[in-house]
Amino acid sequence: AYLRSPLGLLRLGQLALGAAFWMTVAAHKYEGAAHFALFAAVLVWLLTLALFGLSLLGRWALVPWLGSRWLLTNLVHDLALGVGLYAAATGIMGYKAGRKSYCNLRGYSQHCLYGAYLSASVCGGIAACLYLFSGLYCLSRRCRDQRDII
Repeated sequence: AYLRSPLGLLRLGQLALGAAFWMTVAAHKYEGAAHFALFAAVLVWLLTLALFGLSLLGRWALVPWLGSRWLLTNLVHDLALGVGLYAAATGIMGYKAGRKSYCNLRGYSQHCLYGAYLSASVCGGIAACLYLFSGLYCLSRRCRDQRDII
């Protein structure tokens, strides 16, 4: 039932786009603030994977203190961590893509990171939107006094 719910589908999209973001950054040479972007993306991706696994198996009651507040835990994760860190990572990668935009010119002989940085920025932006949607979904359930994520 969780996989067919809106939150389950949003989690699958978040995991796919998050993996695309950090694999794109990690597969290419990166420096400076891209280290933070990679750290933020991997941290949020791992936490999302844990939330997805526990929700899929229905084992959130095993998590001390947070299990009884699972809807609130998902809400805070999505809005604070997901949107906040992915928005920051997207901004960093977009800035770096803008700084490398000269290298996509014809005849440029050096290795160009513009495409990788731009791809990561697009994946991060879409992932941040998915986190916003799932956070709003959890918020709407919370406002209707529902305590479950499904």
